[in-house]
Amino acid sequence: MNPSAVGWIQKLLKEVETNNHFLKYDEEVFYEDLRTCGFIYGSNLNVTTQVINKSDLTEDELCKTNLCLSLYYTHSNSNSEVSFINSVINFYTAINEIKTSFFQDLLGGKKSSEQLEKILHKRIQIDANVLTKNFNYFIINALLYVDVLAYQEYLKKESVSVNYIKELEASIVAISLDVLNSKEIKNQYDDSLIKLFESSLRYHDNDILYYKKAITYIKTNQEKYYILDLACMATWSDQMIDLEEEQFLEKLGNDLQLSKSRVHQSIKTVNNFYTKNKDNIALLSSKNIVQSFYNNSSKMVNKLITRNSKRLYQELKDSKELMVLLTQSTIRDLNKEEQKKVQDQLLDIFKSIPSLAIFLLPGGALLLPLVVKFIPKLLPSAFDENRIEE
Repeated sequence: MNPSAVGWIQKLLKEVETNNHFLKYDEEVFYEDLRTCGFIYGSNLNVTTQVINKSDLTEDELCKTNLCLSLYYTHSNSNSEVSFINSVINFYTAINEIKTSFFQDLLGGKKSSEQLEKILHKRIQIDANVLTKNFNYFIINALLYVDVLAYQEYLKKESVSVNYIKELEASIVAISLDVLNSKEIKNQYDDSLIKLFESSLRYHDNDILYYKKAITYIKTNQEKYYILDLACMATWSDQMIDLEEEQFLEKLGNDLQLSKSRVHQSIKTVNNFYTKNKDNIALLSSKNIVQSFYNNSSKMVNKLITRNSKRLYQELKDSKELMVLLTQSTIRDLNKEEQKKVQDQLLDIFKSIPSLAIFLLPGGALLLPLVVKFIPKLLPSAFDENRIEE
């Protein structure tokens, strides 16, 4: 399954038909699995309940998949007689009619899985520039679970309240920012999280919502668990939760009428998640900008070449001069004229493979050295005496 290509939702639903064990999970069990895979924290590192193989999915593809599975789980455990795809499109249409401008160009007309794919894609994309997005870490959207909670309310009442979403988002942000802004010394992670929450808001106004008022808006257990986990995520910014922060979280748990054991479980879970995955989470990474660019671009190029390996190899075979130059590049450095030929001929090939069109964008040629790095792996091993099979 390729969540970046048309038809991925139908493919995912087909996979679910043969692996639908998660639909029978209790709400709390399913929520905990969403937390384990990182969806609740906004750092998707796996597919929830391992419905499909993670394979080579990027973080935004994992995020899109987990959001779809969460909505599907919610729909399957409701009494709705409307099909899943129509129901979710109706939900996002209702949100659009309220206030948001996310989906202005996507709603209306005949409902289809392709339309839903565009909606979910738009929902998780904050940086609209495809090339720039790969030069930076993907922006993490920590408020996506709000969509799931709002959809749950929508299925109960066949409508979605303006106040419900506004109050839920305002409460989440008020409590989380209260944690972050109360720190005397903020590190880069704290500042990033503050911007993250603020940029993820859809419904907000200039009125300040204070902690005590925010607590009154949180009613269901799922809302309480979510608020507590986001607060734990915020307090972990200095890579530990100290005694004072633990006391704050215990107070929050008490105010939310949650047991102390639930609070300690949330603290332990966030500690384990970030300690185990800190090198794979953008906001926690200490890599410099150049290294960040290289790592993200390298992953993208590797994924594109892997997904198009058969067709790319055939195109290379048909271009004899390029084939010769690429095989020579495995044993010596090409001169400037040869490098120019490689670049021009590769771009000609990319024109015939739509999913590689990113290299044709302004600045896309900057990624070509990475392409050349991966392409020798497609060639017969006799051309590369130094190749080490992995």
